[in-house]
This record gives sequence, C-alpha cells and structure tokens, in this order.
Amino acid sequence: MTGRGEDGTSAAAARACGAPRRDADGQGAAQGAAARSLGLRGGLVVGVTLFSMFFGAGNLILAPLLGVQAASQTPLATLGFLISAVGLPVLTIAAIALSGTVRDLVDRINPFFSEVFAAAVYLAIGPFLAIPRTATTSFEMVRPLLGDAGNAPMALAAFSVAFFTLAFALALRPSRLTELMGRLSGPSLVALIVLLVGACVVSPPGTVAPAVGKGYVANAGVAGFVCGYQTMDVLASLAFGLVIALNVRELGLSDPTDVARQVIRSGAVAGVILALIYCGLSYLGFSMGSVMPDAANGAAVIAAAAAIEFGGVGSVLVAVIFALACLNVCIGLICSIGAYFAERYDRLSYRQWALAITLVSLGLSNFGLTTILGYSVPLLSALYPVAICIAVMGLVQRGGGNAWAWRLAVGLCAIDSVAVALRDGFAPKLELPLLDQLPLADLSMGWVLPAVAGFALGLVVERVVTSRTAAAR
Repeated sequence: MTGRGEDGTSAAAARACGAPRRDADGQGAAQGAAARSLGLRGGLVVGVTLFSMFFGAGNLILAPLLGVQAASQTPLATLGFLISAVGLPVLTIAAIALSGTVRDLVDRINPFFSEVFAAAVYLAIGPFLAIPRTATTSFEMVRPLLGDAGNAPMALAAFSVAFFTLAFALALRPSRLTELMGRLSGPSLVALIVLLVGACVVSPPGTVAPAVGKGYVANAGVAGFVCGYQTMDVLASLAFGLVIALNVRELGLSDPTDVARQVIRSGAVAGVILALIYCGLSYLGFSMGSVMPDAANGAAVIAAAAAIEFGGVGSVLVAVIFALACLNVCIGLICSIGAYFAERYDRLSYRQWALAITLVSLGLSNFGLTTILGYSVPLLSALYPVAICIAVMGLVQRGGGNAWAWRLAVGLCAIDSVAVALRDGFAPKLELPLLDQLPLADLSMGWVLPAVAGFALGLVVERVVTSRTAAAR
C-alpha cells in the first residue's frame, strides 16, 4: 500500500487525478490553494456534477409513478420521498466528508468488517449491478427508435459496446468530472427535464387519477419514504465522496477541512437540484393520472407524457434524457469505484481498475435488464439498511469512542436486513416470526428498531466496560 498524503488520499488515487491545472477562471491551482471555498460558481459546478452522478434511470422513473399512484395524496407522498431520496444521500455525503472515506468511517466497527462491507458496496453499485443496468436501461429506451433492428440479440451487444467504450473514455480522468458533468452533460440533462416538465405545467396532459393507489391510502408520507428508499442513493453516496473530493482539490482547495466543507456544501447543492427535479417529475405523474391510472412503470408514464406534449419527437426526447442520465451515472461509478480500488489495492493503476470494471459491466449487461433486476433486489436490500445505519451513526457519533454502540447497532441491523433479504429473494413464502413482527417490518424497515436498540445497549456496555477498566487500574 502507498502512504496517504496529508489530505487523506493515497498516492495511487492522486495519480488518477493528474497534475494540477488551471481552472475555468484562469487561476492556477497553486493560487487557489489559499482559498477556503470554491465560491458560488465553483460550488454550483461541483454540485451539478454530484447531481449528475446520482441521477440515473431509476431516479427518473420513481417520482412520476408516485405521482400517478398517490393521486390527491401526491404532495404528502412526495415529501416522504424527498426525505429518503434526497435527505439520506446528502447526509451520507456529509458523513463521508467528515470521516474521509467509507473505510475510515466503518473501521470504527471492525477493520475486517470494514474491508468486506466497503468491497461489497462498491461491487454491488458497480460492475455487478448498477453499471450494467445503466447500459441495459438506456437500450430499452432507445430500442423503439431502432424499429425491428432493436429486437435482434446483437442490438444490445452492439449498443453496450458503444455505450461502455464512450463511458470508459470519459472516465479516464476522474478529476475532470466537473468539466464534463458540471458544465456540459449535467446542465443538459437538467434542461431537457425542465423542458418536459415545463410543457406539462403549461399544458397538462391530463388530470389527477380518480382514486388514490392502494399503497398510498393508509399513510402516503410513509409510502413515499419507502418509494424513495428504492433509489439506493445512500449506497452511491458512500462511493461518490472520494471522487468529488478529488475534483474539489483539483479546483484549488488543499486543506482537508476546507475540502470536507466544500463537499458538504456541494452535496447540499445537489440535494436542492434533486428535490426540484423530483417535485417536477411527481407533478408530471400527477398530471398523467387520468391518462394512465393503472400505470405500473414510471418510464411508460414519462414516455406517454412526452408523446402527448411533443408528438413523435417525444420518443427522441425521452431516449436522450434516459441515455444522458445513465451515461452520467455510469461514468461517475466507474470513476468512484476505480479510484477506491486504485487507492486500496494499488497493484493495479486507476486505468487498469477502470478497464476491468468496464469489461465486467459490459459482460453482465448483455444478460439483459430482467436478469440484472432479478438478483439486484436481495443484494441491495441486504446492504442498504446497513449503509443508512452507518451514515446516521457517522453524523451523531463523531470521534473515535463508543465502539460497542457502533458494533451492536450495525450488527443487529445487518442480521435483520440480511435475513429478510435472503428470505425475500430466495424463499418468499418462508415466515420469520420474530423479524416479521417488528414495527415497520411490513414496510421493509424492520431493521430500524434493532438498530436503535443495539445503539442504546452498546452505550450501556461501553459504560460498563469503561467503569471496569478504570476500577482495574
């Protein structure tokens, strides 16, 4: 392993960043090193970059479907959605920025657990799941434009090769993401979404659905929260912090404290953009309620709205939006995961890790979207609650103490989430009486009570151990 610099980044990760360069305003990195922040313009660019890394196809389709199904309860459901789809990822970015990396945060539990958990998260949201899904989802939205040719098996292979070749080429310089996403692809994506949503506001394609969907009748706010939980952006937050920090340093900040503060500010900017986009997309779904009251797919809702507003051009608009969103996320994930593994396992360079991630993702993408989604749910359901628990602990338990509180909270959370994920994925009819009777278990959040109880019990154990140690002296 290479040694870490004073900014917390290894030499391997630093090599991935390239040499210092002049920023967009013509000021050298050396001149900007004395600055305490990037200012309004620089912070906005980094925030848009982070938004672009978060906002993929899954983010696009959830809010419109919520708007259709929640009907008159859409405002309350959207509020719950924003808490989990925006609030939790932004808090996770803050926790990582304050700690350094995901391993620095999770090491407080156990070094071996930290190693395994970090690797599992990066592989799950990377080459084993999220990255292949970006190509297959893009293809599904582009395929209607290809006519009969899109149904041929070789069409997906050709598309995925082109998609990943472009993504790899753009991911070769992770410290330059602000130039690509912050100033070009990110703003373009926002502009296209604003165009579509704005058309629906000016000329609504329909009206609210006649009845509130079953899932939103009892408690629309909680149902919206659970819907946002499906974005899985808390896991992505664990990965993106490192690359965003690299870009912040490239733009002129060098002090670790200043870098952490700027990452948190940029996370807040990304959160505001996400919230506005989600509100617009939920309104789009709300206004399509009478047109597609039985919709079960958010992509279909967006496509239908675009067709109503723009006619045949709408299909092209939707394809470009999805392709751009998926490409942004793909590039961001390749950069983030490649930088982490180059830092942690530096026998391979960043470019070699990025190439390996790209090739594995290319191979898995050709199994098709249905296959990928089939094995993704159990894997993500097992990891996501643990990630939330760790992020919350990182914010409320700063410093190096209370190791038992960390261990018991995360341990009990993991037992519940892994057991339920395995059951739901491989034996859905199996009953788990103890776990199924926990509060919020019917909302896939039964892990909350074990985590809270573990935290409280850990504080008691920590106090007892400390008292005995002091007495023994």
